[in-house]
Amino acid sequence: MLHKTRGIVLKSTNYSESSVVAQIYTEHFGLQSYLVNGARKPKAKIRSGFLQALHPLDMVVTFKDNNGLQRISEAHQVPPLKTIPYDIVKSSLAIFLNEVLYKILREQAGDPHLFEYLFHAIQWLDESEKNLANFHLVFLINLSRFLGFYPVEAAKNYPYFNLEAATFSNQLPEHPYVLQEPHTSLFRKLMATEFNNSEDIKMSTKDRQILLEKIIDYYRLHLTNFKEVKSLYILEEIFH
Repeated sequence: MLHKTRGIVLKSTNYSESSVVAQIYTEHFGLQSYLVNGARKPKAKIRSGFLQALHPLDMVVTFKDNNGLQRISEAHQVPPLKTIPYDIVKSSLAIFLNEVLYKILREQAGDPHLFEYLFHAIQWLDESEKNLANFHLVFLINLSRFLGFYPVEAAKNYPYFNLEAATFSNQLPEHPYVLQEPHTSLFRKLMATEFNNSEDIKMSTKDRQILLEKIIDYYRLHLTNFKEVKSLYILEEIFH
């Protein structure tokens, strides 16, 4: 049976001489693997260029429970990415986001609200002409809302954020998984901002690096099998 759904490409792998297997996070079915026959041929109906990481697609697909490889009948880039593939900062951010999303979404079912957030974030990144140094921090913090461990906001401006408990506190925990000032205040500001305003939060390169490492620790603590993020070094180079 054929279904219409939107998708975000996470990974594609060559399969045989002319075909591709694409892993795509879909709005309705979660992460699925699709066999795209002939995608590498010059006159392919669905070209391999459509199947690059983070490209958003409108698709007509087959869906069968417990079927390892699904099929794509139609696919269109909506909207086509105009700047991410060609801008060094945006493409570096895309590599990082793609790695994080691939680790996370392997166990996520279809979730229209999560999909809409991802779709909007990618579109905003592609269209933005703003400073993007804080984009990935805001993205990760807001993403945690859809994954079930968004920080519990406190009525008072406590100086510590306990990563294990996902709560702000006025007491330093005994374990090392904690944010302290000035990073607690920066983290709280990032929680309260949108992509459009993220450049207004001023911080040093070192503070940004510490916050990113702590947010990655936060994800490790709350997600099974979320391990090393190999592309971290790319962001450290880009935003140095």
